Amino acid sequence: MTPDTHADGELTRQLDRTHVFHSWSAQAGLDPFVIAGGLGSEVWDFDGQTFLDFASQLVNVNIGHGHPTVVAAIQEQAALLATVAPANGNLARGRAAQAIVAHAPAGMNKVFFTNGGADANENAIRLARLHTGRDKILSTYRSYHGNTGSAIVATGDWRRVPNEYARGHVHFFGPYLYRSEFWATSPEQETERALRHLERILQSEGPESVAAILLETVVGTAGVLVPPPGYLPGVRALADRYGIMLILDEVMAGFGRTGAWFAFDHFDVRPDLITFAKGVNSGYVPVGGVVLSDEIAATFDHRVFPGGLTYSGHPLAMASIVAALGAMESEGIVANAARIGTEVLAPGLAALADRHPLIGEVRGLGVFWALELVVDRGTREPVPAAVMGRLKGELMARHLLPFLAENRIHVVPPCVVTDDEVARALAIYDEALTVVEASL
Repeated sequence: MTPDTHADGELTRQLDRTHVFHSWSAQAGLDPFVIAGGLGSEVWDFDGQTFLDFASQLVNVNIGHGHPTVVAAIQEQAALLATVAPANGNLARGRAAQAIVAHAPAGMNKVFFTNGGADANENAIRLARLHTGRDKILSTYRSYHGNTGSAIVATGDWRRVPNEYARGHVHFFGPYLYRSEFWATSPEQETERALRHLERILQSEGPESVAAILLETVVGTAGVLVPPPGYLPGVRALADRYGIMLILDEVMAGFGRTGAWFAFDHFDVRPDLITFAKGVNSGYVPVGGVVLSDEIAATFDHRVFPGGLTYSGHPLAMASIVAALGAMESEGIVANAARIGTEVLAPGLAALADRHPLIGEVRGLGVFWALELVVDRGTREPVPAAVMGRLKGELMARHLLPFLAENRIHVVPPCVVTDDEVARALAIYDEALTVVEASL
């Protein structure tokens, strides 16, 4: 830990409030938590207080903070070649693409690099439209795909509504058995009825007009919604029936988050396009991309792809990908996420639910979990925002940095989290929930 000072913390707050314009926020009342540094699953402030990072910042620090292999790789690349135009070849870029496709399904051998997850989805949409010659993109209401032109309109949540400037987007309901839109009472019913709903939307829109179905493999910000058995293969079958491309958004769920390299590895499905960002290098340098099927890539063998970014395949980002994926392989980090999910988080969170009536449902995989909080388990009425605000304060007071969304606690530590760190976090969740329940 570096010898940071309280004065540095005050300077950070002053500069932030004077000059920084924050995303998704009304600016006047902001008082952001200041982070001075981090290592592994912990961060600390300028007063030297440490906090468990069970948000993984924005569910992206899969390899943990300050991993020395990744830091060294970025430093070495900066000394060798700090930037390069995307039209030029670069060894770091080639190695990064090779490392990514090594974990992709057979028949997916090309990567188009972007600057983050939003423009990964943006370009996947463009690729699907150009490949099929069709226009419409179908995506779910409970989704987030990024804050750029088409990606935000593909998004289903409230952030779409003030930003609807792109054309050709249609939304539908995906499966969510706890709050089923289809009056389902079992996972099998939810799958069957959700697929029927999707097919009726396709038929009503005219399947010959639909370029792609865009889905988060496991819905992230909108609730950590793990698809029920058979749903994703069913979507794949519908896409094949109507000649539609399937884009799986793995920006949040990919590279270890669910205890697999890609979340779709759990579900026996192969997409046509995979979008990624976040966990591919744990956000150490901004980067994202699209993995293309060989069929889609071949469309542009003799046809210009009309898209590009100045920093596509930036060498510092590429070096960080190579180092991060290499470390994840050699250190068994994905396997650790799977084990933590099965052996530690799943039983630990279930035990929390047994003790706390506020918890209506526990769901997740790997190190990707949500606790849905309700006023009453019978009615499933979500707890109000004031309760979530109180809960956040109690968690922060106990030195846990949480990820809260609507009426949910998202339990999303780094993939390198240890058993002891999870035990500490579970004790903090327990204490905070106890205090909040006592006040209701």
